Amino acid sequence: MRTEDVLAAIATGLWRWDNAAGIVTLDAEAARLLGLPAEPTVLSEAATRARLHPVDWNEIYAVVRLAVAEGTLAETQVRVVDEEGRVLRTIRSRSKPLVTHREYGEDYELIGTLQEIVEPQAGALTGRSPVAGDWRRSREAFLLDAGRALAEARSTAEVLRVAASLSMPGFSPDGLAVFGVDGDRLTIIGHHGNPDNAEGPFTDMSVNTDYPAAEVVRTGRAIYIPTAREFHDRYPATWSIVKGFGRQSWAYVPLIVAGRTMGAWMAAFKNPVTFTPDERSVLTTVARMLAQALARAEVAESERELSLGLQRSMMPTLGPEIPGMTVAARYVPTGGGLQVGGDWYDIIPLPGGTRVALVIGDVQGHDVRAAGLMGQLRIALRAYAAEGHRPDAVLSRASRFLHGMYEFSTAQGPTHPDQSDPGEDSDYTVPRFATCLYMEVDPDSGTLDIARAGHPDPVIRAADGTALIRQTAGGLPLGIEADSDYPTTRVHLEPGDTLMLCTDGLIETGGHDMLSGWTRLRPVLEDNTGLSLEKLADALVAAVHGPSSHYTTGPLADRREDDIALLLLSRDSSPVRRPPRRTVLTIAQAEPEQVADARRQLKDLLHDWADEEQVDSAVLMISEMTTNVLVHTDGDAVLIAEAAGERGKRRLRVEVADASDELPHKRRPGELASSGRGLVLMEMLADAWGVDPRGEGKSIWFEIYEKGAAG
Repeated sequence: MRTEDVLAAIATGLWRWDNAAGIVTLDAEAARLLGLPAEPTVLSEAATRARLHPVDWNEIYAVVRLAVAEGTLAETQVRVVDEEGRVLRTIRSRSKPLVTHREYGEDYELIGTLQEIVEPQAGALTGRSPVAGDWRRSREAFLLDAGRALAEARSTAEVLRVAASLSMPGFSPDGLAVFGVDGDRLTIIGHHGNPDNAEGPFTDMSVNTDYPAAEVVRTGRAIYIPTAREFHDRYPATWSIVKGFGRQSWAYVPLIVAGRTMGAWMAAFKNPVTFTPDERSVLTTVARMLAQALARAEVAESERELSLGLQRSMMPTLGPEIPGMTVAARYVPTGGGLQVGGDWYDIIPLPGGTRVALVIGDVQGHDVRAAGLMGQLRIALRAYAAEGHRPDAVLSRASRFLHGMYEFSTAQGPTHPDQSDPGEDSDYTVPRFATCLYMEVDPDSGTLDIARAGHPDPVIRAADGTALIRQTAGGLPLGIEADSDYPTTRVHLEPGDTLMLCTDGLIETGGHDMLSGWTRLRPVLEDNTGLSLEKLADALVAAVHGPSSHYTTGPLADRREDDIALLLLSRDSSPVRRPPRRTVLTIAQAEPEQVADARRQLKDLLHDWADEEQVDSAVLMISEMTTNVLVHTDGDAVLIAEAAGERGKRRLRVEVADASDELPHKRRPGELASSGRGLVLMEMLADAWGVDPRGEGKSIWFEIYEKGAAG
């Protein structure tokens, strides 16, 4: 009898599927099982697909791809449907893929049998799932959950924890191990469900060892071992090590990323498992997701290691110690890409005494090039400071240095290997600028000489907790012009005062501008006067990146996050008396708009004054005094405002000095007069006032006493 006749007698049909040609050949019995006339026929792939349930067709593809990859049988169950989609019967397909190499790549042919299943059973090995659809639904739900969990893992340790927690439908391994490849050696990346010292024999193993994981790495093919006897027969050299774990079945699946085998994944079972095609499909899919997750984690960890190395090499340690002062610093990179950028801070010992220089700056951009420019600029600043130059000279030389770098690169042509055309626009020849604040500190007197190049102004928190932005003179950012001037402003740091220097990332991160960002930070400074500088630095960073920052987003929703550099300097407090609260400001003839700054600084100084009407009166008088100097003299006005005493009994004294010897005199202005009201207002609103002549010029002053204070 012919083979076809024997198979027909037991209701088994033959079929051949040519994947390259898209043709399916059926004998008479196979055609009958598919709901066609019982005669040999040739169908297109599309016509065959129309006879099968659409969900089962996807199953066939997955099982066939797995069988082609592993060189095993493809076995699956499918439902046959009629033209209206009603299920006629369930059949089992068993086929062998034959790989053929053709002109356009590698294809395959499937040759196998079809047989009807009277009562469909589960596709799971253990038979615990009574319906094939339930198995499929459980498997799909498991794979979705596993893929989501592995996609969220950000480190190798997290990936291994997720892999250990996976509970596969119908069969779950009780022992897992992930093997990596280092040259020609096999190592253990991590394991679960084994004794702590179980990795000992497998820690450093040659890939030529007679062990399943080594063979998987060599061949790139999965190995399934359903019984202990088979393990003993196939790998006798390593069976003596494995048998002590008490397992009955093993699956070793390659971890492949972009065609490269990066390791192997072992799943071991205490109960016997026969590894049906469905179970092999699950294990293979999990291994692919696990390999992708490990590859992502490896890249992320490499980037973090590179970022930390760059940070350690470019960020200074907080030394030397400053006598009578305390320093704290923070650097916080943004979240995307390499964790490096152009922000930096530095502490430089100066020659000839105990003086030190504090530097903070921000190179334009957030990339490796910005980090490289930052490193070069930091070295240049340290060199100029070590030569003994004053703050203005240090910044002038640094600006010339940064500007000259671009003149040289433009004259030399392309500076990046990918830029072959000299006329091509390249980021490596486009100038970048940098903002910077350079401050020379005298610990003995508490004086700070500040030069500023387009950088945010410093903030001073007084001993009583009041935080004010200290306006300082400044110049253009470094690198914009070859020759720039940077005037120096002298500030006095009283005992108990704290100075804050920061880059714009601390102020503007979260969609804020300079105004709303300062409004967010000011309460943090003022409400944490009892904290150490280290804890205060943490509190400031938490206000920007912590949970509370999500509820304080600013008006600029499209503003990106930026790096943060932060420096805090505190002068040790004196236990004898509370120092007065003071602000000093020079109002230049060429900058009358600074009168508005003077009014704002006085309001900040008196933010907790008991009587708001007294504050309004002081603001009005200071506006009159400074405006009179600008209108009636040719020099600048120097404003000194000081609030002294205990809260509720304080005295405000405001002085406005100028270089003119002409003393003011009180007049009686008419209703339409535009001037002459300054002294009249002071006489009406101030508790005390006067005009004091000096060696060069004069000083006009007034005092206001808080409610309850004595004159």
